[in-house]
Formats: sequence, structure tokens, C-alpha cells
Amino acid sequence: MIRVPGTLKAVAIATDGNGRYASLDPYLGAVHAVAEAARNVAVTGARPLAITNCLNAGNPERPEVMGQFEELVRGLRDACCAFGTPVTGGNVSLYNESGASAIWPTAVVGVLGLLPDYRLRVPSGFPRAGLAVYLAGETFPELGGSEFAEAVLGVVAGRPPAVDLERERRLQVFLVEAAGRTLVASAHDCSDGGLAVALAEAAILGGHGFAVALGDGLPAHLSLFSESAARVVLGVEPEAEEALAELAAEHDVPLRRLGETGGPRAVVEQAVDLTVEELRDAWSSALPRLLGASP
Repeated sequence: MIRVPGTLKAVAIATDGNGRYASLDPYLGAVHAVAEAARNVAVTGARPLAITNCLNAGNPERPEVMGQFEELVRGLRDACCAFGTPVTGGNVSLYNESGASAIWPTAVVGVLGLLPDYRLRVPSGFPRAGLAVYLAGETFPELGGSEFAEAVLGVVAGRPPAVDLERERRLQVFLVEAAGRTLVASAHDCSDGGLAVALAEAAILGGHGFAVALGDGLPAHLSLFSESAARVVLGVEPEAEEALAELAAEHDVPLRRLGETGGPRAVVEQAVDLTVEELRDAWSSALPRLLGASP
């Protein structure tokens, strides 16, 4: 987020793209890229206004690659029309292949949004103890193309999570209005890694633990690692809970109370019990391990 000099305004910028999704379904990969970037702008309280993009693919002279590219473009179009976010610019990178090997078709999307008063900015991390933890949106059993499938099962397969563009739009409007009315103390979107990663990052960034129960009727691994779209983890002051529930109902956004923030531990009933420091260590050492270096 960047403050506009001489004003109270700020612009929020987010970039997203998921190569696994696009490799399995280029259309859904592009739709997810727009939806997630717009959601990451909306969680700050800023209203998404426009996008830019970089579309990457192999040799378009091959029919299968051209077909992938067409689906990327179609996905961008449908998502942008749904959100009212015109494409203001971008670029294309083609012929990314060698021999019989080509890159995954990938849409990388940047979304810019406007916050009329930077003082209304909503942080991603849990800022204090004693907040109610809510999940806005619904979780479905969707592990296709997920981090869980790749990291734990060792496969990139299946169908990426479905995207309901109208549900995404309603969620974004709800988030912007909730921020404007100071009804949320924190907001973190659910994307790669699902609810588990969203909760962990909110705890790490804010320095406060949490205790939650899943209670959605799904097996724990699906509740925690499904990457269903249109979901956000919210930290809410107790006195704002009723007003937030009313606003969610007004915008037809499912809202479920999971638990509360506080303490040094991250606890998911009957599934996880770690300290925030353990989460931070795992989070900060992940990239060095992937690169073969010591953390």
C-alpha cells in the first residue's frame, strides 16, 4: 500500500498467479489470478479498480499452446467483466520452451485499488489478543492443484477449485464496506495452502496466537488445506461482531465464527497445537530449504 502525497488517499497493489491451476485448466487459472489479486486488495479495505497482466506460454504455433493462451485470455476477460476492473496494460511472453518441453501456461495479474483514507487500512496479521476469528466464505472439498496435493501427495493433478465470480464480487464489496465502517481489525485471504496457511500467517504477522474449531463437517485435512476461493480470515472486535454479521447477511456472504486470538500458541481443535514461534521458524525457513540452502 502506498500513500498518495498531500492527501489521505492510498493505493493498494497486489500481484498473483498460480501456475499449478493454469497448467490443469488455463481458464480457471486466469480467473483465479484476477480473483485472488482483487481479493488481496479488498482485504486492505481498498476497492479494486483496474488490472495489468503478464501472460506466459510456449510456442503459439502449436495448436495446443494457442488453445491454452486463448483460455487464459478468456479467463481474464470474464473475471474483469465481473469485477468491473478494466485491463489497463500488460505484456505477453511466448515461445517459452525448449525441445519438447514448454512452460506451464501462466497468467500473472496485478490489481490496483484505492483506499480513500489510509487510516482505514486493515492489517493482515492479528493485531491483538481478544479478537473473534471469523471465516468469511465457504470451504468445499477442493484439493485439485493445491499446495497440499503437491507438497504432501507429490502430485499436481485434478481440477482447480471452482470460482463463482458473483460470490467473489460480493465478498470484495463486503470487505471494502466492513473496512470503511471499521468493523474488522484484520483480514487475510485464503489462497495457497488454504485456511491453515491463512491462520498461520495472520498469527505470524501479528504476533498473536489463536484457538479455533473448524466445525464445517469436513475432514480436518480438507478444512485446513482446501483452496476454495472467495474466503477470508477476519479478526473482529467483540463489540463489532453483531454489526459485521448483519453486513455479511446484507451482502449474502457466509460468515462463521471459528474462535479467538490470544496467547503464544496456534491451536486448531483436535488438529494443530504449535507455538507461534514454531510457525514463524517453519515459515521463514521454507524458501531456503526449497533452494537447498540452510535457513
